[in-house]
Amino acid sequence: MSGGVDSSVAAWLLQQQGYEVVGLFMRNWHDTTGTLSGDCPWADDQVFAELVAKKLDIPFHFVDLSEQYRERVVDYMFAQYERGRTPNPDVLCNREIKFDVFLKEALKLGADFVATGHYCRVEQTPEGMFRLLAGVDGNKDQSYFLCQLSQQQLSRAMFPIGGMLKPEVRRIAEEQRLATAKRKDSQGICFVGKVDLPTFLQQKLAARKGDIIEVPAQSGEDFLAVGGFSGGIKVGEHNGAHFYTIGQRKGLAIGGTPEPLFVIGTDVERNVVYVGQGETHPGLWRSELFIDEGDLHWVRPDREIQPGQSERFLVRIRYRQPLQWATLERVEAGEANGGDAKIRIGARIIFDQPQRGITPGQFAAWYDDDELIGSGVIES
Repeated sequence: MSGGVDSSVAAWLLQQQGYEVVGLFMRNWHDTTGTLSGDCPWADDQVFAELVAKKLDIPFHFVDLSEQYRERVVDYMFAQYERGRTPNPDVLCNREIKFDVFLKEALKLGADFVATGHYCRVEQTPEGMFRLLAGVDGNKDQSYFLCQLSQQQLSRAMFPIGGMLKPEVRRIAEEQRLATAKRKDSQGICFVGKVDLPTFLQQKLAARKGDIIEVPAQSGEDFLAVGGFSGGIKVGEHNGAHFYTIGQRKGLAIGGTPEPLFVIGTDVERNVVYVGQGETHPGLWRSELFIDEGDLHWVRPDREIQPGQSERFLVRIRYRQPLQWATLERVEAGEANGGDAKIRIGARIIFDQPQRGITPGQFAAWYDDDELIGSGVIES
């Protein structure tokens, strides 16, 4: 129980279905450095979770997982940003915390399953495989955030509201007079809340002044082809290339251009941020991405594509992005690297239409209709 309306209604639904329900609240973060005041305070969340548990007359337990959350999620975040990549902590939180450490705590209490308020569904095939399906509410579908779960984790997971629409969830909460009925949905980093990202990251990543280089639109294709750019015009300065992500518009503090500037690339070694003018700048758009072999994950291992094979999937590269048709190929491809060729083994995803802001460190997830088949960390 997170203190939100979704997990509250999930608990009520299970109770109505005859399950023995126990509320378990986890505190994962209590450092306010970089947190914008008033956003997602864990103490308030706990109060609301307890109020709902009392209303439903179910046991309520508290567990502090902040040490594990820092080690498995936040430290990973810092390491990825330091490399100039943009991680997704919510995906990591589900894989490493909710359905690992938290699940183990629930099992200690004698639980058989962990139920959450995610808008997604899980089903079992006649052969015993577990299918992760998108939520019925297309506006709230959260299957992407669960794209790294394993078969073992799914076997213990329940998503009671996955077949419902958000307004219906709100209506039930109001009818049952649950304290969370009108609470706003949490935003920002999972269990941290909304943050000023540069301030948050400066806990471990030092600010370092560098140049902001504008890449002309006519050089955008060359920029993508070589993964960098030696020309361009200096248009400003920044406080650290690792604080910026591809597609970012805010935070550049540069005006006077005919069209808005967007980040099209970063080089953390040289501490350079590359920008381009306008939404149509070629540096913002790419037709393919690559995932290293070690970062591939198959939610359905029986559907894994073998080397040399390819298959058509619907793919998204960020939460809420509409699914895009693409071809996934398992490859061994030579890559020029300082004059020496090295072999890259993994998966290439080639989109039917160019995609905006493909970002290393983010997760690409691929679907067959409404079933999430696999995912992987974007390498390039």
